[in-house]
Amino acid sequence: MNPITSLSAVELAARRDELQKAYDGYKAQNLKLDMSRGKPSVGQLELTLDMNTAVDFAADFKAEDGTDTRNYGILCGLPETRRLFAEILGVSADNVIVGGNASLTLMYDYLSTAYMRGVCGGTPWAKQDGVKFLCPVPGYDRHFSITEFLGVEMINVPMTAEGPDMALVEELVKDPAVKGMWCVPMYSNPSGITYSDETVRRLAALRPAAADFRIMWDNAYCLHHIRDTHDRLLNIYAEAEKCGNEDIVLMFTSTSKISFPGAGVSALAASPRNLADIKARMTVQTIGYDKMNMLRHNRYFGNLAGIEAHMEKHAEFLRPRFDAVDQALTANLTGKGIAEWTRPNGGYFVSVDLLPGTAKETVRLLKEAGVVLTGAGATYPYGKDPADSNLRIAPSFPPVEELVLAMELFCICAELAAVNKLLAG
Repeated sequence: MNPITSLSAVELAARRDELQKAYDGYKAQNLKLDMSRGKPSVGQLELTLDMNTAVDFAADFKAEDGTDTRNYGILCGLPETRRLFAEILGVSADNVIVGGNASLTLMYDYLSTAYMRGVCGGTPWAKQDGVKFLCPVPGYDRHFSITEFLGVEMINVPMTAEGPDMALVEELVKDPAVKGMWCVPMYSNPSGITYSDETVRRLAALRPAAADFRIMWDNAYCLHHIRDTHDRLLNIYAEAEKCGNEDIVLMFTSTSKISFPGAGVSALAASPRNLADIKARMTVQTIGYDKMNMLRHNRYFGNLAGIEAHMEKHAEFLRPRFDAVDQALTANLTGKGIAEWTRPNGGYFVSVDLLPGTAKETVRLLKEAGVVLTGAGATYPYGKDPADSNLRIAPSFPPVEELVLAMELFCICAELAAVNKLLAG
């Protein structure tokens, strides 16, 4: 197939008319389809319904150390829950703090405290001039929202097939105003890329000019495999320890897409120095998170092997959805020179790069036809994609038959936006 960019004006006009006719046909169906967020499907949520009966709190409410989970206390979480997350993150249980239902809250709390009180006794970021943060792009919009809310300047770092452009990262951290970096290292949101061993080692060995520089290592998808071939991620904390650099990294994860997104358990892992700093804030902030929920999760999953077996059930729901996305893109956009997309082995998203200058128009066309997509620009700081080309597809929530329909329309809208742009010169 000849790329669309090679067609004459007459050929483009003819193709535009074909696409417009097809688009109008979909629009007449009054569709109401939503692919805006990476939410588990209803079937996935039902996989853990029996967790609610995993513990009989009328008779069995004590943790392994005798703690009454119904009462106050245990600031860092139940011992068995700390041990479970230590298995997941590859650290000692002593390095783990268990939080509430959202790891995003743990990240916000850490950065807002750094902004107001400083890091490990350092000068608060609010009292420093021009605080900056590195943001691999395309990336996770909610990460960017936190640093934007705090007034931190965000700097784009392009993603490669190996992870963030490390040559650029190593140059940028020479600036003492650069205080940290966002990372989704495994099955990255939205690209699905897993950082290479070399990238992890170079991150672990960074020597930033700022002593209060921290890598926010959001390992949200470390167990979220879709394919039989699983990606593997090197343990950044172990690599940082080898360099005597363990203070540089804070690791986060949760069960949000393992059990219930609204009622899971989160955790962070960090060095003893960082943990002491975090605990000082937590003693003021809370008397302890939901230990009854921690106990439910421990009794239900047991250990890492139990979670891994459960995640195979999730993969059975996700695999046909990711297949539907790839099949539609392959059948309708291959060879046209207007789209490239990822084929991840796990995670929750597919990243699509369209003809520059057409992402917003594609989203607009979809919305007018009844399909809601994550907004163009959402995968970049401040919602500004310099090329107006990247879109994030979230296949997990819709039923497969609706997803197939939405993806057919997506391809029509992407091509129609491209043809119109080329005709406009």
